[in-house]
Amino acid sequence: MHNDLLKPGERLDDLQCRGYQIIQNPSTFCFGMDAVLLSDFATGSKKGNAIDLGTGTGVIPLLMEGRGKCVHYTGLEIQEYSADMATRSVEYNNLTDKIDIVQGDIKEVPSLFKAASFDVVTSNPPYITQSHGLENEFEPKNIARHEILVSLEEVIQAASYLLKEGGSFAMVHKPFRVAEIVRLLSKYRLEPKRICMVQPYVNKEPNMLLIESNKGGRPMVKVEPTLIVYNQDGSYTEDLLSRYNHG
Repeated sequence: MHNDLLKPGERLDDLQCRGYQIIQNPSTFCFGMDAVLLSDFATGSKKGNAIDLGTGTGVIPLLMEGRGKCVHYTGLEIQEYSADMATRSVEYNNLTDKIDIVQGDIKEVPSLFKAASFDVVTSNPPYITQSHGLENEFEPKNIARHEILVSLEEVIQAASYLLKEGGSFAMVHKPFRVAEIVRLLSKYRLEPKRICMVQPYVNKEPNMLLIESNKGGRPMVKVEPTLIVYNQDGSYTEDLLSRYNHG
C-alpha cells in the first residue's frame, strides 16, 4: 500500500512518533538529530498555526503534528524535489488537512504569505556561511548545510514578518554563531526567551544551540539545562531519549 508514492532511490523511515513515516532519499539529504530536537524544543501554540522555513522533506511539521504542538502546519521549501518528497510524506500519513507544503523561496515570503499570519515559526537553517570550495554548490546536501540560497538574516527577517505579535520563533543552529543570532533576532524585534545548549558528551563543548524568541517580547531569557546526547559508553542519555520518544 502507498508504494506508488516512492520514487527510485527513496525509502520510508519510521519517525517513531504516532506511527508516522517519512520519505527520504539517502543520496540527497536525510534529516538529523537537530530537526528532532527542534520539534521537541519548540513550545508551539495549542490553538495556533505554524510554519517551518526550509522544511526539507517536512520532518519538523510531521513531528510537531505528532506531538500536538499546533493546529495547522505549513512547510516552505525552495527545492522542488524536497518539497515533492514532503508533499508525498504528508499524503502517506493522511495529514493533508493538517500540513501544507509550499514550494517557494524564504527571501520571497512577503509575496507568498500575509504579514503576521502565523503563531509559530520554526527553522533548521543552513549553518555554514562560506560555500566556496564546494564542488557542486547546488547539490541538496550543500544547500541544506551552507548559506547558498538563504542567509541567517534572511531567515530571521522572514520569521519576524510571518509572526503575529507575541508569536514564537524556534531555531536550531551552531553555538559559535550565538552572538550574531541574538543580534539579528533583536534587530527584527524577536526577543530571545529560551536557550538550550546541546553537548555530544558531558566533557565536550556544545555543538548545537536551540533558541526560541518571542516577537515583541520583554527582555528576559531562560537558559535551560544543557542537553547531553551520549553517555560515556556511547549510548543515548535518558534526557535525549525522552525528547525522541513522544508517542
